[in-house]
Amino acid sequence: MLTRKQLDLLSFINARLQKDGVPPSFDEMKEALDLRSKSGIHRLITALEERGFIRRLAHRARAIEVVKLPETLGGEVAGFQPQVISGGKPDERPSTATPVEAIHALELPVMGRIAAGVPIEAISQVSHNVAVPGQMLRGGGDHYALEVKGDSMIDAGINDGDVVVIRETKTAINGDIVVALVEDQEATLKRFFHRGEAIALEAANPAYETRILPQEKVKVQGRLVGLIRTY
Repeated sequence: MLTRKQLDLLSFINARLQKDGVPPSFDEMKEALDLRSKSGIHRLITALEERGFIRRLAHRARAIEVVKLPETLGGEVAGFQPQVISGGKPDERPSTATPVEAIHALELPVMGRIAAGVPIEAISQVSHNVAVPGQMLRGGGDHYALEVKGDSMIDAGINDGDVVVIRETKTAINGDIVVALVEDQEATLKRFFHRGEAIALEAANPAYETRILPQEKVKVQGRLVGLIRTY
């Protein structure tokens, strides 16, 4: 039996994982549950883990996997979870995807590196291909992959050297993690927010400042839908 706060937190984590493919930061959890400190979030996370609803993944910054959901949230198993590839082989934990999706992997082009830090020059040349689990692409549309360079998104569970899977789109809503093209020459991976007539590109690392840019200088090139990591 979960408390109201535990249920609210589990619901928030699961919704963010299904939307972005990465868990929310502790600050986002604290704000969503209207708590005064992160210590309350730590206690709730521990309680959910002890009850078998979530699992904290080793070697990943604040990475959380939803293992099951109570009936009040619609079932025992969560929806989309980011697939982690270790040592070049798929993780062998049971997949939450349909049987067809679980069996088939698709090849995506890796379009060079994307900066999770100071923006780097945009790269549009295919460097190699990467095999991506089919469930990452279940939303349809065109996809591509990018290798992450930098640490500005570590609080969103995105580390230097990870490969992010991107669904091509030119639009985004507040809070989406996007590939943003700045002034048609620099590409960066950041959270996207509208700020009046401007666009805010926000890091998930307090060491980096939020960049505020005129709308006409920012073009969305895609939205994050998955993450692949090789150890």
